[in-house]
Amino acid sequence: MMAKNKEPRPPSYTVSVVGLSGTEKDKGNCGVGKSCLCNRFVRSKADEYYPEHTSVLSTIDFGGRVVNNDHFLYWGDITQNGEDGVECKIHVIEQTEFIDDQTFLPHRSTNLQPYIKRAAASKLQSAEKLMYICTDQLGLEQDFEQKQMPEGKLNVDGFLLCIDVSQGCNRKFDDQLKFVNNLFVQLSKSKKPVIIAATKCDECVDHYLREVQAFASNKKNLLVVETSARFNVNIETCFTALVQMLDKTRGKPKIIPYLDAYKTQRQLVVTATDKFEKLVQTVRDYHATWKTVSNKLKNHPDYEEYINLEGTRKARNTFSKHIEQLKQEHIRKRREEYISTLPRAFNTLLPDLEEIEHLNWLEALKLMEKRADFQLCFVVLEKTPWDETDHIDKINDRRIPFDLLSTLEAEKVYQNHVQHLISEKRRIEMKEKFKKTLEKIQFISPGQPWEEVMCFVMEDEAFKYITEADSKEVYGRHQREIVEKAKEEFQEMLFEHSELFYDLDLNATPSSDKMSEIHTVLSEEPRYKALQKLAPDRESLLLKHIGFVYHPTKETCLSGQYCTDIKVENLLATSLLEMDHNRVRLYHDSTNIDKVNLFILGKDGLAQELANEIRTQSTDDEYALDGKIYELDLRPVDAKSPYILSQLWTAAFKPHGCFCVFNSIESLSFIGEFIGKIRTEASQIRKDKYMTNLPFTLILANQRDSISKNLPILRHQGQQLANKLQCPFVDVPTGTYPRKFNESQIKQALRGVLESVKHNLDVVSPVPINKDVSEADLRIVMCAMCGDPFSVDLILSPFLDSHSCSAAQAGQNNSLMLDKIIGEKRRRIQITILSYHSSIGVRKDELVHGYILVYSAKRKASMGMLRAFLSEVQDTIPVQLVAVTDSQADFFENEAIKELMTEGEHIATEITAKFTALYSLSQYHRQTEVFTLFFSDVLEKKNMIENSYLSDNTRESTHQSEDVFLPSPRDCFPYNNYPDSDDDTEAPPPYSPIGDDVQLLPTPSDRSRYRLDLEGNEYPVHSTPNCHDHERNHKVPPPIKPKPVVPKTNVKKLDPNLLKTIEAGIGKNPRKQTSRVPLAHPEDMDSSDNYVEPLDTIFKQKGYSDEIYVVPDDSQNRIIKIRNSFVNNTQGDEENGFSDRTSKGHGERRPSKYKYKSKTLFSKAKSYYRRTHSDASDDEAFTTSKTKRKGRHRGSEEDPLLSPVETWKGGIDNPAITSDQEVDDKKIKKKTHKVKEDKKQKKKTKTFNPPTRRNWESNYFGMPLQDLVTAEKPIPLFVEKCVEFIEDTGLCTEGLYRVSGNKTDQDNIQKQFDQDHNINLASMEVTVNAVAGALKAFFADLPDPLIPYSLHPELLEAAKIPDKTERFHALKEIVKKFHPVNYDVFRYVITHLNRVSQQNKINLMTADNLSICFWPTLMRPDFENREFLSTTKIHQSVVETFIQQCQFFFYNGEIVETANTVAPPPTSNPGQLVESMVPLQLPPPLQPQLIQPQLQTDPLGII
Repeated sequence: MMAKNKEPRPPSYTVSVVGLSGTEKDKGNCGVGKSCLCNRFVRSKADEYYPEHTSVLSTIDFGGRVVNNDHFLYWGDITQNGEDGVECKIHVIEQTEFIDDQTFLPHRSTNLQPYIKRAAASKLQSAEKLMYICTDQLGLEQDFEQKQMPEGKLNVDGFLLCIDVSQGCNRKFDDQLKFVNNLFVQLSKSKKPVIIAATKCDECVDHYLREVQAFASNKKNLLVVETSARFNVNIETCFTALVQMLDKTRGKPKIIPYLDAYKTQRQLVVTATDKFEKLVQTVRDYHATWKTVSNKLKNHPDYEEYINLEGTRKARNTFSKHIEQLKQEHIRKRREEYISTLPRAFNTLLPDLEEIEHLNWLEALKLMEKRADFQLCFVVLEKTPWDETDHIDKINDRRIPFDLLSTLEAEKVYQNHVQHLISEKRRIEMKEKFKKTLEKIQFISPGQPWEEVMCFVMEDEAFKYITEADSKEVYGRHQREIVEKAKEEFQEMLFEHSELFYDLDLNATPSSDKMSEIHTVLSEEPRYKALQKLAPDRESLLLKHIGFVYHPTKETCLSGQYCTDIKVENLLATSLLEMDHNRVRLYHDSTNIDKVNLFILGKDGLAQELANEIRTQSTDDEYALDGKIYELDLRPVDAKSPYILSQLWTAAFKPHGCFCVFNSIESLSFIGEFIGKIRTEASQIRKDKYMTNLPFTLILANQRDSISKNLPILRHQGQQLANKLQCPFVDVPTGTYPRKFNESQIKQALRGVLESVKHNLDVVSPVPINKDVSEADLRIVMCAMCGDPFSVDLILSPFLDSHSCSAAQAGQNNSLMLDKIIGEKRRRIQITILSYHSSIGVRKDELVHGYILVYSAKRKASMGMLRAFLSEVQDTIPVQLVAVTDSQADFFENEAIKELMTEGEHIATEITAKFTALYSLSQYHRQTEVFTLFFSDVLEKKNMIENSYLSDNTRESTHQSEDVFLPSPRDCFPYNNYPDSDDDTEAPPPYSPIGDDVQLLPTPSDRSRYRLDLEGNEYPVHSTPNCHDHERNHKVPPPIKPKPVVPKTNVKKLDPNLLKTIEAGIGKNPRKQTSRVPLAHPEDMDSSDNYVEPLDTIFKQKGYSDEIYVVPDDSQNRIIKIRNSFVNNTQGDEENGFSDRTSKGHGERRPSKYKYKSKTLFSKAKSYYRRTHSDASDDEAFTTSKTKRKGRHRGSEEDPLLSPVETWKGGIDNPAITSDQEVDDKKIKKKTHKVKEDKKQKKKTKTFNPPTRRNWESNYFGMPLQDLVTAEKPIPLFVEKCVEFIEDTGLCTEGLYRVSGNKTDQDNIQKQFDQDHNINLASMEVTVNAVAGALKAFFADLPDPLIPYSLHPELLEAAKIPDKTERFHALKEIVKKFHPVNYDVFRYVITHLNRVSQQNKINLMTADNLSICFWPTLMRPDFENREFLSTTKIHQSVVETFIQQCQFFFYNGEIVETANTVAPPPTSNPGQLVESMVPLQLPPPLQPQLIQPQLQTDPLGII
C-alpha cells in the first residue's frame, strides 16, 4: 500500500561532456569549452559563471576530494522541466585530463587508460567525490558548497561531444577534428546517444562550423547544436536534446541556429538592462553607495532578473556610471551657477571701468586678488581642479573657486563685463545728460506730468539713446527731486514767516479770517506758487505746520528724531552721566586735608620770604588756624627757575593751592603770564582732573618805602587780575606793619585754600543731590530751532565742559545746573535748553530770568523763528542773541550770512540786548565766558523780573509777596571762595579763524563795571560783604549817591606823566563823564549833592515801612541806615500791581514786549498784522517806546586808555562778538561807587582751576625728550608708533589732526603704552583721530616745547625777510641750531605732516590747516603775552613753511613753488601796538561798536 502511495521519482540521467583534452601540446593554450559549457548549464546565473577553468593542478589539488585522483569532474545535477511538464534530473560529468604543474604531464590515477578510452567509459566510480564549482574551490573545499557524487558512482546515459569552432590557441582545427573522430569511434562502442556541441560560436569560424556539420552528417546524422557559454546561447538546448534522445516520450527539441538564438538571448538581456537602468535612475543622490542601493533593490524582480543575466559586476558598473552622471550633472550645474555669479563678482571687485578698461585677463585676476572683498566672492582651494575636491559638496558656500577663472568661459564673462561697463557708462552718461536737459527746462514745475514735457525733448540726443523706461525713470527722479525741494522750501518759507503763525495762544484753532490772512500773505511767495499743481499737498503741509504751531510737542515736531528737544535730552543724559562718573573718581582722589601742600610763586625772592614768614608763624611746620592744626608742606619757587612748570606738579607733590605773591608791576605781570601758561597747558593736555580745580590766591606784599605812591596802583591791578582770573585777592591790611607780610594775610589766604578744597569735595561728591529749582538763583532758557545746521553740542559745550556743571532736578531732562561766580558770590544758574516751539509755553506760563536765543546765520527760517519768539518776550527780561556759523570768514565770503548776522546784531542793538557769534570751527565757544556778562545782567535785573512776573500772575490781588525766592543760606558765608569752571578762566583760543586782529582793549561793556579813582585808575565796583548780602541780593537796593570821599593825608599824587596819559585817554572818550568821579583832588570836590536819595521800589502794603541798609563808599567805613516809607500806590502802581525797582529813567510803567522796542521786529509784525492793526495804533504803540527811549541810545566808541600792565588787565573775556549796549545805558542812570579800602571785608572772588589732561602718573609722558631717545633710536618709540599707525591706516582721514578724537581713547593709548611699550595700536581698535590726539598730547606734555623758546625771536625775525629764498635759507640755518635730539624729532614730525598735506584733496588738511593745528603744540606759545599775540600768524606761517618746504629744510631738496605761500607779514613796532590792536579791520557785525555810532538816537525812527 505504501509503495503505491509513494510519488514516482523523476527520471535521472547522467550526461558526460567530452572533447579534446590533454597537454598543451595536444590541445593548445586553451580548452575547447567543456568546463564553461557545464558551468553555464548547471549554474546559469551570471554571478555563478566562471569563464576561467584550469586543468593544470598540483598534486595536492589533484588528490583533493573534488578531483579525488580522477580525470573527470562531477558538476552536480540540475532538475529540468520539459515542455510537457515532466521533470528529470540530469547529472553532469566532465571528462578531462589533469596535468601536473611540476612535470606538465598527466597526473597518474587509478585508471591508466588514455583519455579516448576513459572518456567513452559508461560507468564511473569515485568514493566521496565532491561536486566541482570553480578552480578557487580546490584546496578550499570547506569554503564552498560540499555536495558528493551520488553513491560515489554514476552510469553514463549519453555523451555531449564538444568541438571548438573558434580560431583556437596554437591549435589546428584538423588535429582537433582528427581527435574528435577517434573519440567518436570509442563513444560509438558504448551504444550511448551522442550530440555534438559546437562551442565558442560567438567567435565562430564559418568553415570550421561547416566541417563540423559535415563530420556530423558523415556519422549517421549526428545532431549538432551551436552554442556559446559566454552569452548562454543554446546551452540548455544541448542537454535537452540529449535527454530527448534518451527518453523518446519527450518532445523533440527544436534546434535553433546560433544567430537566431543569440538575438533572442540578447533581446532578453537588453530588456532586463532597460528595466534595471530605470530602476537605478530612481537614485538621485550621487553620494549613494552600491551596497546601500543593492540592499534596497535585492527583492525587486527587475533587479534579480538583471543580476541573473548580467551579474552583479555589470550591475555595479551600471550603477557607478549612473552615479558618475549624477555627479557630473551636479558639477555642471555648479559651474553654470558660478559662471552666472561671475558678473556680480566682477561688479563688486572691478566696478571701475577706468581701472580695468585697458587690462588683460591675467592683470585683472591679479587686481582682483588685491581687493579687500576678494575672499567674499572667491575661494582659493588647496587642491585643484575644484570639481575634483569636496568643494562641490559645499552647497552653502556660494564663493566661486578661483581656479575656475582659468577657463575660457570665465574670461569671456570678464570681457562681457567690460563691455557691459562701457555700455552702462554710456547709458548713465546719457541718462545724466538727459537729467541735465530736464534741469535746464525752466518751465517744468512740481507735479507736471511726463506727457506735457516729452514733446519738448523728442529731439534730444540723450532722449533718443536711452529707452523709454529710462526716460520715465529719469523724469520721475527729477520730479521727486523738484517736488521734495519745493516742499522743503515751502516748509522753510513757513518758518521764515513765523511771525504770521505765532500770534495765537497755544492749543487754539485758527479762524477762517486767520487762514485767509495766511493764504493772502503766502500767495505772494514764489515758493507758494511753486506747488500750484500740487495744491492738496501744499494745503496738507500748511495744515500740518499750523497744527504743529498750535499744538507743539516733540512727537509732532516736523524735524522728527532731529528735534532739538530730543537731541538735547539725549546729549544731557550721556554727558551728565559721564560727568558724574568723573566726579566720583575725583572725589576719591581728594581725601585728606589735614595736610596742606602749598606752592608759593614769586619773583626776586618774594616766594622764599613768604615761605619763611609762614614757617615763623608755624611750629614744626604745623600751623594753627581756627582751632585746627594743619601740617604745611611749602614749595617756594622763584620766577627765575627754569623748571618752574615741572616743579608745580610732580608725583610726590600735588598742591592744594598756589600763593602768588607780588610787590611790583613786573612781578604781577609775571604772575599773570605764569597762570596763563599753566591754564593753557592744563586745557591742552589735561594732566590731572584735580589740577583743574587748583586754586590760586594773589597776595600783595607790603612796601614800606613807597606805600603812598605805588600801593593804590598795585592794589587796583591786583584786584583787576584777580577778577579776571576768578581768584581771591589778599590785600595789605590798613595800617603800618614792619614786615612785608601780615599774619592776617596768611590766615586769609589759607582759609581761602581750605574753603576751595572743601567746595571741590562738595562739588564732586558722589552722593547725587537733586536740588529743587527754587534753590536756583537764576533760571535761564536757551532756545534753538529744530533743524538748524549745527549740533547741540556746540551750544551746550560752554556748560558741559565746565566742572561746575551738574544735573538739574529729577525729571527735567533738558536742564542743567551751573555753579558760577557772578558779581561777588557764587550763583546757581539753571539752564534749560529747549526748542523754540517748546519755549512758547515756558514764555507764557513760567518764570524765566533771561533768554539765550540761538539762531543759525546760514538759515533765514532760524532768524524768522527768533523774531517771532522775541517779539512776544517782555522787555524786562534780558536777552542774549547768539548767531552760529562755521567761521569768522563766513561773514566776508557769504552775503546771506553777513545779512543775517547784521540783522541779529541790529535787533540786539535796538532792544539793548547782547549779541554773540559762535563759530563751530573755533574752540572758544567751549568757555562759559561767552555768557558771563549776560548772567551778570540777568542777576542785576532779577528782582525786577520776579516782581513783574508776580504782578502779571496776581494782577487782581491787592497783596503782594515781598520776595519771590527765599534767600539762599549760602549767600551769608563770611568767605566765598569757590573755584570757577574750566571755561570761565580758560585762556583765549590759540588762533583766530580770521587772523591776529584780536581786540586787546576793554570794551565799553567791560569798562562799565569799573570807575576811575583820583589818579585815573579803573576800580571794580564792589562792596564789603556782610551778613545782609542775601537781603541786598533779593531785595531792590535804592539808588544812592556816594558821600564825598575824604582824602587820606598820606596819599601821594601819581607821577605827572602817568596822570597826563590817563587824562588824555579820558579826554578822547566822548562819553559822558558824569558816571565817573571827576579827575580832581579830593579837596577840590564839591560835596553839595553827595548824599543818598533812597527809593525803595519793592511793592508792599500801604503804610508798611522797612529799613534797608546800603553801603556807600565811605572812607570811614560807616554804615548808613536809611528808612524807606511807602505811601499810597500811584496810578502806575494800580495798573501794574507793583512799583518798578529801577530808577526814574524807567518810570512807573507796565512791562511791554520787545516788538515795541525794535523797529525791525515791529515792522515785521506790522506787515503781518495789517488786517487787525491800524496805522494809528502802530504809531501809538511806538510813541510810548519813543518817549521812554529818547536820548538814551548812543553809539559806543573804543576807549584808547590802556592799562600800564599786561593785556589781561583790560578785561578781555570774549574774543567772540559781543555787544553790550545796555550796560552802557546804565552809566547814565547810576552813580558810581568807590571801592572800599578795607581789604579785611573785601569779597573773595573765585579761584582759577586750570584743567589738566593726564590723571595718572607716568614715567614716560611728560619726561624730557633726551630721556626718551637713544643714539640708535633717535625718535621716541611712542611717536614712531603713532605716526606709523596714522600713515598706515588713516592718512586720508578727513580732518586729521583737526577733528578731536575720543578723550578716553587718547588716555587709554598712553596708559597702555606706559604699561607695555610694545603695544600694537591696531589691536586696540581705536580711531585715527584718537591716535592723532594722543600724539599731540605727547608733545604738549614735554617739559619744553619741541621748538625751543630761545629760537622763537630768531624765527620771528627770519620770517620777516621779504625775499623768499633768503628767508628760507635763514630759517634753515636756525633749524640747524636745534638740539640734535629736537632736530631729529622735529624733522620726523614735519616729514610726517608733509605726507599728510599731500593727501589734502581727500583729508582736506593742507599745510596751512596743519600748521594752524600744530604750531601751538610745537611752540608752546604764551597767549597771555601781548607781544606774542601780535605775532601768532607769523609763527603759524613759519610752521606752514616748514611743512611745505620739508625737502628743502631737511633733505637738501629744491624749494617747492606753492600757490598759497604766506608772504612775510609787515614788521610792527611794539610801541605802535595799540593801533594794530584796534579792531577796525573787522566788519560791523563782528564789532558792534563800529555800527552803533551810525545809528540814529532813536532807532525806531519815530521822531
